[in-house]
Amino acid sequence: MSTEVVDGATTLRTDPNRPPVAVIESPAISGKEKAVFAVIAVIAAIGFGVVGLSRGEHVNSMWIVLAAVGTYLIAYRFYARLIELKIHKPDDTRMTPAEEFDNGKDFMPTDRRVLYGHHFAAISGAGPLVGPVLASQMGYLPGTLWIVFGVVLAGAVQDFMVLNLSIRRRGRTLGQMARDELGPIGGWAAILGVLTIMVILIAVLGVVMIGALAESAWAVWAVAMTIPIAVFMGFYLRYLRPGRVSEVSLIGVALLLAAIVSGRYVSQSDWAHYFVLDKPTLAICLAVYGFVAAVLPVWMLLAPRDYLSTFMKVGTIVMLALAILVVRPDLQMPAVTHFAHDGTGPAFAGSLFPFLFITIACGAISGFHALIASGTTPKLIEKPSQARMIGYGGMLTESFVAIMALVAACIIDQHVYFAMNAPPGLTGGTPESAAAYTNGLNLVSGSGAPLPDVDPSLYSQAAADVGEKSIVSRTGGAPTLAFGMSEVMHRTPLLNLLGDKAFWYHFAILFEALFILTTIDAGTRVARFMFSDAIGNVRGLGAFKDPSWRPGAWISTSVMVLAWGSILYMGVTDPLGGINMLFPLFGIANQLLAAIALSVVFAVTVKRVGLRWAWIPGLPMAFVLIVTMTASWQKIFSSNPKIGYWTIHNQARDALAAGKQTFQTAKTPAEIEAVVRNTAVQGTLSIVYAVLVLIVFVSAMVVVTRAMRGVGNPVTEHEAPPSRIFAPSGFIATPLEKQVLREWKEAGLDPAPVDGHH
Repeated sequence: MSTEVVDGATTLRTDPNRPPVAVIESPAISGKEKAVFAVIAVIAAIGFGVVGLSRGEHVNSMWIVLAAVGTYLIAYRFYARLIELKIHKPDDTRMTPAEEFDNGKDFMPTDRRVLYGHHFAAISGAGPLVGPVLASQMGYLPGTLWIVFGVVLAGAVQDFMVLNLSIRRRGRTLGQMARDELGPIGGWAAILGVLTIMVILIAVLGVVMIGALAESAWAVWAVAMTIPIAVFMGFYLRYLRPGRVSEVSLIGVALLLAAIVSGRYVSQSDWAHYFVLDKPTLAICLAVYGFVAAVLPVWMLLAPRDYLSTFMKVGTIVMLALAILVVRPDLQMPAVTHFAHDGTGPAFAGSLFPFLFITIACGAISGFHALIASGTTPKLIEKPSQARMIGYGGMLTESFVAIMALVAACIIDQHVYFAMNAPPGLTGGTPESAAAYTNGLNLVSGSGAPLPDVDPSLYSQAAADVGEKSIVSRTGGAPTLAFGMSEVMHRTPLLNLLGDKAFWYHFAILFEALFILTTIDAGTRVARFMFSDAIGNVRGLGAFKDPSWRPGAWISTSVMVLAWGSILYMGVTDPLGGINMLFPLFGIANQLLAAIALSVVFAVTVKRVGLRWAWIPGLPMAFVLIVTMTASWQKIFSSNPKIGYWTIHNQARDALAAGKQTFQTAKTPAEIEAVVRNTAVQGTLSIVYAVLVLIVFVSAMVVVTRAMRGVGNPVTEHEAPPSRIFAPSGFIATPLEKQVLREWKEAGLDPAPVDGHH
């Protein structure tokens, strides 16, 4: 390897006859950068001061946006850079798994901008949209603080560090890395935990998505059209115009907008009934799509579709943020409500600790992200140095989505918010009964003054404004977010020219559905990788360890789709409401998965650099473990039927034995039997998850103790060959990186060719 110093930076070559493959630039910050970040810090501090200390009738939502964005920028520049320099020390002269095993199917060096789009789309499902909306019942302050500081110190740290671990281990999945690093007991516990939790996560994402798509021809048409658009983009980028990312992006966005606009005409046409599907039918369609997306080559559907949807995701959220800065709506929700203390909130039961931290999972920290960061992304990344932008930066972007969802919920009239998020058993389902219910909630303004009672016409008018028959008990979070987004969008100059409040409401519903579907397809592919990795450890089945072995890919995908498809079908037919019963389990399972990921990361960090910097993954690991174990205990042992799964199970079983015809919202004996069956599954899974995570944690602590005593096994990193490609580390190439790219061009070489090592 040869090096060359240019203006204090270094270029590295692995072949003297080829241009450089790596650039090492000084981490020092210039005086201009210091001034810029000082201003950002002041704005963020003012934002937090207003949000945290103001207690009045008029608190502007703009300050939440400014506080969050300022914190994200500072964290990315300084904290993520600290982790990179002190722990990971990326070496771009090493081949990544994408370059070393490039086969054009599962392993393939992918342009960092396209990969960022895929990664962000894959990690951003229902969680950052639904969780903050539901948690808004406790007020805007607890959710804001957890989302912003949780992502900086926990969520983005996990994603970034897991991605780095997988890059250095041939793109191994989280479960397999746990087995390699923690030994057979902790490893198998992690593998079983990850596989079973993955099933729940994908199923719940499907339940939320189907809630947004069911009985809507407009939504089903627009989402379905993204599939052929993505396939076209994949072939265009691979065969017609390779490397023309900007060009195909413009075409894809234009086609996507056409699909959304044409959806209104489809919904009003004579053949709209073909796209009006009920929930069970949509569940089957979703399972078929998940199978197909998981077995096709990644360039054909998954990567371009996720990249395409990222434009709508990021574009819509940025548009919403700018609209909030223009309209500057006041927060209607108080900083902290009485539901945070008494745990009687209608959206979900339970006090602030631990259930706020469980409800807002994605957006602050999500174990699901560790599966993507050790699943598809490390098999596609061009250079190790891109992990900070994709891992840490991608999670910050998702956190911003969560902040926007929280703001959208908190600017809605409180009576409307609680009428939308309370189940029919409380609201009665009509404007009259909903008004009586919310008038009895003892709601107060931001200054603490009691809110006046409302008339039922408030709900009738609100429904008419968004083109719906009713907004009462539209639970699940997605309709509330859409309502809040439409409230801001239709009041924004220029945007109001595109459509009225009803248009923006349905646009937001489509945005949410698209958000979730991209997580389901990537999640199914990752589940396939995890299952093949796990079964490959069984004697005689080693062929499954090759993720590109076609028979293994089809078998692994079939098993995982049948698993999550069964839970999904159970959810959409649950008499008590699938989202109400499954979302708490989703939140706990998601955070338990994060505890597994952080335990593995903590053990590897101690092995690599000792205890000095191990607090970086250690602190979030300890916090998440405490939260999840507390929540699991309550879900298993609580005598409150709104919280404890076994309490609901026993009460439903007793009702069935007594010959009762109804139980809560179950209206027939068959439905009561479904409640008994479903709560038994949910309660059992709660116990299994908690036990498996504790085994993984204890195994990690044993490994850490042995490492500190100097008797442990070394890390299991892969010795990668020297790299033969080059790519910039960030979105925008630095001057030196541009210079190196020019050298590649002048040499007549492609710096990052597909199938480049063959």
